[in-house]
Amino acid sequence: MIIEGNVSVKAALMGGNRIVDKLYVDETKHDKDTNWILHRAEERKAEIIRCSREEIDAMASGRTHGGLIAEAEKRTYQKLEDTWKEEQTFAVLLEGVEDPFNLGYIMRTLYSAGCTGLILRDRNWENAESTILKSSAGASEYLPIVLSDDMQQTVKWYQEKKVNCFAAMRKNAISCYEAKYTGPVLIAIGGEMRGLSSGVLKEIPQNIYIPYANDFHSALNAAGAAAVLGFEVYRQRNI
Repeated sequence: MIIEGNVSVKAALMGGNRIVDKLYVDETKHDKDTNWILHRAEERKAEIIRCSREEIDAMASGRTHGGLIAEAEKRTYQKLEDTWKEEQTFAVLLEGVEDPFNLGYIMRTLYSAGCTGLILRDRNWENAESTILKSSAGASEYLPIVLSDDMQQTVKWYQEKKVNCFAAMRKNAISCYEAKYTGPVLIAIGGEMRGLSSGVLKEIPQNIYIPYANDFHSALNAAGAAAVLGFEVYRQRNI
């Protein structure tokens, strides 16, 4: 795949979840950030090719690359065990979000809030990787991601670890500010169209909702919910 721009290329190099084979850099580009990236690329045995901006434009999908692109291999994904950080475990199970821009925004938010792992339904994300990487500002390369073919069984795995599991669902819910997230926690969030699957809801004992200031009956989208819930976890763990 082609990765475009300093932020995305840097994340691909430093995230450790994919091999970067080649970097193509504008022959007139010599700024400090780019030089740092090239040094890291050399350490990782990536080939560096100096070429014209026009040559880079021909390989890139857009014009926002800033004179740096990379050829990289597929991302490797993590196992559930990799998301387990004892008392600091903060995993998010996400269903029903297919748009790569929204998914990237969610990853950026969750990584900033200290999420130790994101669980997605198993599918081929390869065609969306470049967009996800860019919209996440590189966070998708640092955030541990697990692809699950059985979300219900995934919830059971966390429950066996004595993780407190919550579902973002208004029915029979308590306020998200009443729930306690100071120990290991899993939060399940569904997209605004389909929500969470019945299998996941069946396994999670406690629903939580986000209180609104106004009488508003439409749900926040998944990105908004992830921001509110993610930083409430962070707040409780750092007060």
